[in-house]
Amino acid sequence: MANLYPAIIILFLFLLVPTQSNHHKSPQTISVTDFGATGEGLRYDTAAIQSAIDACSGCGRCRVVFPPGTYLTATLRLKSGVVLEVGVGATILGGTRIKDYPREQSKWYVVLAENATDVGITGGGVIDGQSMAFVERFDVRKNVMVSWNRTGACSGDECRPRLVGFIGCKNVVVSNVILNKPAYWCLHIVRCENISINDVSIYGDFNTPNNDGIDIEDSNNTIITRCHIDTGDDAICPKTSTGPLYNLTATDCWIRSKSSAIKLGSASWFDFKGLVFDNITIVDSHRGLGLQIRDGGNVSDVTFSNININTRYYDPSWWGRAEPIYVTTCPRHPNSKEGSISNINFVNITVNSENGIFLSGSEGGALSNLRFINMNVTYERWTKYDGGLVDYRPGCQGLVHHSSAGLLMEHINGLEVENVNMRWSGARSRRWNIPLNFKSATVNNISMLNFHTGLFKQ
Repeated sequence: MANLYPAIIILFLFLLVPTQSNHHKSPQTISVTDFGATGEGLRYDTAAIQSAIDACSGCGRCRVVFPPGTYLTATLRLKSGVVLEVGVGATILGGTRIKDYPREQSKWYVVLAENATDVGITGGGVIDGQSMAFVERFDVRKNVMVSWNRTGACSGDECRPRLVGFIGCKNVVVSNVILNKPAYWCLHIVRCENISINDVSIYGDFNTPNNDGIDIEDSNNTIITRCHIDTGDDAICPKTSTGPLYNLTATDCWIRSKSSAIKLGSASWFDFKGLVFDNITIVDSHRGLGLQIRDGGNVSDVTFSNININTRYYDPSWWGRAEPIYVTTCPRHPNSKEGSISNINFVNITVNSENGIFLSGSEGGALSNLRFINMNVTYERWTKYDGGLVDYRPGCQGLVHHSSAGLLMEHINGLEVENVNMRWSGARSRRWNIPLNFKSATVNNISMLNFHTGLFKQ
């Protein structure tokens, strides 16, 4: 009997070999042109592309390849094990008719994956949402958009299709692709696990409202790296609508936004925890780093490090007043809960801005344990928009007249400032009244070490 065990072990190892080999096999490839897609951009290729995806999904790991061309399509449904390989010179072009999209508004995407595993998009090509086709009246301040609420399909003025969505998915990879001109949100990750977004370029029209770059919602274990985002609304925007959000890291990104470059919220019913934003360049944005907690969720353990921020005023119809850093909690409505923000680190930050840093908790949602370490902050006005306003929107107090300050604080318990150099360009008396502005009754436990202020001579 003892001699039987080696034979059993050898047989077991032999049976393992083909399984391991299959796991590492290169994925199969299927071309959409083999299923009848023309790539002419004149007629819809939806049926042919979806047939290729369906055939691919039965092959284990599989790639659906788009050769050079323009592929006009209604909603495409991505399935488990399938990666869309949109090659260089290829464009997936989203349709602009409401009948191109599912009946449920929550599923209005050009490309949609639901409850799928091991899915993604890559290839170096383009997915285009044709946002300008939804512009009813062009306005350099803020475009007026065509809204499908006129059809009765939905209410409000945000009834436009998103570009790419992953809902309830696991192991999502979006890499080396250009996401262009979304009519509404661009890349939307909802209730997903294990997400990698890298080397993605996002271009949204700068005058189009609600065309967020990347919205990470109720999702955990996300890495965003080497992304270029140039869009009219929030660029990277974690949200919590139906569940918490943990373990998000964003690094090595370049951002321009007419709203917030990075914003937590304002959808914030559940907790945010364990977020890192490192080596980010923010240029010509209406806001830089924003925490906008309005619905009772709590934020903790967030680090912003090695970030260059350049913010400026845009039209006041957009939320924001050029704040480089904006940390706020207040109830969205009188009956909303108040959330808290704690253990937030700002380390190695360089700022050139037209307005100061705004830190505002609320009576039931104080800010606590905020740290500002190794910062160089320069304030300079170069646009002609009116200053002297604090922007609490959405909800809360709205726009409030207030004198400008380098650092405006309210409802804080625990603030550490270390090695911070704050400078003004030009005559401070005309634009700035005071470096630090706070109500002593609401701000407690402040520590300052090597905090310097002064005029900056160009």
